[in-house]
Amino acid sequence: MKFMAQQFTDQNFEAEVLKSDKPVLVDFWAAWCGPCQIMGPVIDELAEEMKDKYKIGKLNVDESRETAGKFGVM
Repeated sequence: MKFMAQQFTDQNFEAEVLKSDKPVLVDFWAAWCGPCQIMGPVIDELAEEMKDKYKIGKLNVDESRETAGKFGVM
């Protein structure tokens, strides 16, 4: 089974990211973004390799517009 980076959303962003006890890397991505599609597998691999030290996940900017907007991500 392939390891996948955690999925962040408007609903879980505060608890999973802002209140995390580990440093967090958030990949803000969109399905229509070519570079995002290329980086997706890299982010998943990094999340697996670093899971004990860091929390690494993805936030779909089209599905979680509130959080993306709050941080100025377009």
